[in-house]
Amino acid sequence: MGEDDLMARRMVRGLGIAGLGVCLLACGNKSTSEAAPAATSPPPPTVSAPATATAPVATVVEKKPARPCPDRSAGVGTLDDPCKATGKTRIMDVTAGKKVGDKGPTFKIVNNAKDQIQYGKIVVYFYDKAGKQMDLGGGDKPRRKLSCAGNIFGGPVKPAEKIFVNFSCVKKEDVPKGATTIEGEVQTVGFTDESGQIDSYWRNDDLVPDNRPKGGIK
Repeated sequence: MGEDDLMARRMVRGLGIAGLGVCLLACGNKSTSEAAPAATSPPPPTVSAPATATAPVATVVEKKPARPCPDRSAGVGTLDDPCKATGKTRIMDVTAGKKVGDKGPTFKIVNNAKDQIQYGKIVVYFYDKAGKQMDLGGGDKPRRKLSCAGNIFGGPVKPAEKIFVNFSCVKKEDVPKGATTIEGEVQTVGFTDESGQIDSYWRNDDLVPDNRPKGGIK
């Protein structure tokens, strides 16, 4: 082998070693880049729920009477909390006739109030000739009185007006045998405004006890 051939082989060997070094370097870089973790996207921003507004607390407005309570009475003036009177205070006078017709006894009613009355509740009692209060039959147990409520006067009753009326709760057959005196008390009334609407109430429970002497409380 000549000197020229030996020199050529050494150059080829040197080039091969250099190429191997370049390959190893490149492959090492490739592996390093493949092993690097992939970049992750940032988490989405957290959206806070809007604050819930607190509902305002409703204030209770005290109901005022539609009109001043009648003399010797006090209250709000509603049906549940009427102008309340005590003792012998009366808004309407009640007188029963002596005869009992087919529609029952007829009552004379006088409005002593300063305002027109549309609504009423009447309570009726019966007495024998000795003045003793009589029991009433027709139920599971004896009753001491009859009552009915509503627009019982057949229309509005003006101040100082006098009317005569038969009540549906006091029929001819309701009058006990032996009764010689019939009396009644208006326990509750409802006053009306100019449009005819009931706007306030009055009541006196003292007038209508279960046991009531003839002539009522004095």
